[in-house]
Amino acid sequence: MKKYLNKPLRVILLVDFLVLTSAAMYAPVQAIFVQKVGGDILDAGLASAAFALVAALVVIVSCKRADKSRHKQKIIATGYLMSGLGFLAYLKVNSIPTLFIAQAWIGMAQAFMAPAFDALFTDQIASKKTEGTSWGAWEASNYLAIAVGGIVGGLIGKYAGFNALFITMATLCFGSSVYLFTRPNKIFKN
Repeated sequence: MKKYLNKPLRVILLVDFLVLTSAAMYAPVQAIFVQKVGGDILDAGLASAAFALVAALVVIVSCKRADKSRHKQKIIATGYLMSGLGFLAYLKVNSIPTLFIAQAWIGMAQAFMAPAFDALFTDQIASKKTEGTSWGAWEASNYLAIAVGGIVGGLIGKYAGFNALFITMATLCFGSSVYLFTRPNKIFKN
């Protein structure tokens, strides 16, 4: 696989894997967490909807910014930072309205960086002949992150509690953000 994935693609896949894993950690505990803050299954669904609706609206605006930016990795790093802050916000969630706010923030963060991620990833593909393989590597990474995140999130949630889980999720995002912010711009062709 290294033959088809140059260094910039491997960097992007690594940091995104960590962020995708962190987001997937919430899935196995979401219903329990919603119940803990006074909600029910409908509230869990509405919280997911808050995430997705805000993401849909923000991505419409952020795609134009991504097209104009010469430093897409900084947009991505900012989105990862915002996601980490959203995961830390779960520490303060104590009601359904605050849950909706946290979910909306995380949706905004994800949508802020998604078009820049897609554009930067596409820009780094070495050859048209390897587009399918490169994007296939991302797809595989995404599914693997969901699997790892589900297992790790369930384990941390069960044995260490929600606070430890949310701090771990945020830490993975912050680490990915710092890594992208500190990478030299010349690693990515823009």
